[in-house]
Amino acid sequence: MKLVVRSLDVMPIALLAAVALVALPVVGSGSTWLTLTVAGLAMGMIVFIVASGLTLVFGLMDVLNFGHGVFIALGAFVATSVIGGMGTLAGADSVAANLVAIGSAMLVAMAAAAALGLAFERWIVRPVYGQHLKQILITMGGMIVGEELIKAIWGPLQIALPLPPTLRGSFFLGDAAIEKYRLVAVAVGLVVLVLLLWVLNRTKVGLLVRAGVQDREMVESLGYRIKRLFVGVFVAGSALAGLGGVLWGLYQQNVTAQIGAQVNVLIFIVIIIGGLGSTLGCLIGALLVGLVANYTGFVAPKVALFSNIALMVAVLLWRPRGLYPVTSR
Repeated sequence: MKLVVRSLDVMPIALLAAVALVALPVVGSGSTWLTLTVAGLAMGMIVFIVASGLTLVFGLMDVLNFGHGVFIALGAFVATSVIGGMGTLAGADSVAANLVAIGSAMLVAMAAAAALGLAFERWIVRPVYGQHLKQILITMGGMIVGEELIKAIWGPLQIALPLPPTLRGSFFLGDAAIEKYRLVAVAVGLVVLVLLLWVLNRTKVGLLVRAGVQDREMVESLGYRIKRLFVGVFVAGSALAGLGGVLWGLYQQNVTAQIGAQVNVLIFIVIIIGGLGSTLGCLIGALLVGLVANYTGFVAPKVALFSNIALMVAVLLWRPRGLYPVTSR
């Protein structure tokens, strides 16, 4: 299995550029096109962070975790408590103070999601390794139970998650309005991408995990405990979902217990477009989804609801295994 293509296929990247260029004459205004493009890339980065955890788990462990949404929801709700408890920093008219508040919420949310992921793997996923149908059913059940527990802790009503003052609003590049928060989302997404690729391709842990996927018995015969490494992968994927939940909650500026289930559909569209288990494919798929959703939402709002499905169908007609298929799967 390859998570990163060694000889880079540039066609999916060219498709990304083509979508943006085709949208320019359709949108009509250059400033509006720039605003929509930045918004689409930011949305794509947030979706990438949310989906990267599931891509990681499926790509390395062959686990179809349909309960991934519960980690997203937990991250978002933890953020409401952390940011609400840091009222001085979150409400200050200071970029540094606001970033400290958001950064603290991200770290606590990732820790909470990682802890839940550890329990989820042990009690729900581990008994059904290698059984995809049972994985789908039991993880969906786990997500439903998780949502009810979230309602029991935070209540069933929608909770506001407003942006800190210095991250609200936009600045202008000519006539194009660029939202401040979207640039933060892009920056966080780039950091996550670089760390993922570095860990998987440049560290001993990444080498052992990828080798364990190829030949588990050989790696275990060398004295390494692959089971513990795989548990670590699941926990890391859960933590990324928690981080994505914080970003998505701030993007929506409110959270509900169903936020994870709502995003789940979008996540699976992204990983199917990108190629199951491909980190790079997940990134390109998420950016495509973000751009298409924003362009169609502006040009034809009624079509926007179906744009992601149409995009997935078009990509699969071109490449039935996704943009960057995992070759040995």
